[in-house]
Amino acid sequence: QVQLVESGGGLVQAGGSLRLSCAVAGRTSRNYAMGWFRQAPGKVREFVAAISSSGSTTYYADSVKGRFTISRDNAKSTVSLQADSLKPEDTAVYYCAARDGVGTRSAINAYDYWGQGTQVTVSS
Repeated sequence: QVQLVESGGGLVQAGGSLRLSCAVAGRTSRNYAMGWFRQAPGKVREFVAAISSSGSTTYYADSVKGRFTISRDNAKSTVSLQADSLKPEDTAVYYCAARDGVGTRSAINAYDYWGQGTQVTVSS
């Protein structure tokens, strides 16, 4: 079993930055590929970014490419999402997810474990 706990959300003005973190507890984090998803009010949950189990491969949604950066520290069992140049449309609950595999995936049903989410609000 794997437990994921997100932190780092908050309120920020448009153009600002936030760094989200996900602590992975349970089995060794290096066994899992990781992803970040988000869900805005009234909308479906959508893919944001993914990173392979080794950290060598990353993959981003077009909407965040060039603004967000996913990274991981397997020694500390953490995954981070650096979100820069934030826009009001980035407002959502952000979820960390883990999948028992190596490569990056964008499909929600590819992930086996989910955190509780952290709120990000971007004001205009």
